Amino acid sequence: MTGSTKTPRERYRQQVREEVKEKAWQQIAGSGASALSLNAIAKQMGMSGPALYRYFANRDELITELIRDAYRSLADAFITASASDEGAGGADLAGLAHVLRRWALADPHRYFLIYGTPVPGYHAPADITAIASELMSVLLDACAAPAAEPHAFEDHLATHRAWADSHPDAPPAALRQALAFWSRLHGVLSLELAGHFTGMGLDPSLLFQAEVDALTGGPTT
Repeated sequence: MTGSTKTPRERYRQQVREEVKEKAWQQIAGSGASALSLNAIAKQMGMSGPALYRYFANRDELITELIRDAYRSLADAFITASASDEGAGGADLAGLAHVLRRWALADPHRYFLIYGTPVPGYHAPADITAIASELMSVLLDACAAPAAEPHAFEDHLATHRAWADSHPDAPPAALRQALAFWSRLHGVLSLELAGHFTGMGLDPSLLFQAEVDALTGGPTT
């Protein structure tokens, strides 16, 4: 016999939780994550505050669920891209860059929830860090030590690499490449999504591609 093993009550609970998250994203889009209010969501849904707290104990639990969903979505997109490139020897660094940009542009509020200004007073649980580590693991798979002169930062990374524990044998040069990829591309994306390029008359997609090329040794013309 196939089908869901959840009881009707469990399915209803899941349905309500999904509706609460949908309303939460609407609030975040309008006022930001710091203004998220379970009582306001309860009012929108025609419920009392205490009734809603049966589905999410507090604001932080709801934020955690939204962040978990966001990280899981991006991690799955990275993993899918990596799997599709297995025949070519694994994930492609430039390909991952464009997966990241498409994901960010598809829902800027989701992007900023995990990569924007931290929500005041909120501390993510350990399992969120674990999902975020999956992203870095896929990224490190795609990084090879670049042929360049050693840099002083690589000496630092040789003894400060706990964030890359999924790749204990990766050379410091590859760790440096992964960090450069992550920090530089997020910098461009954050500025683009916040609208800071709007008045400059330039094409953000071309700027992003130029950064990808610089990081991967791609086309220079």
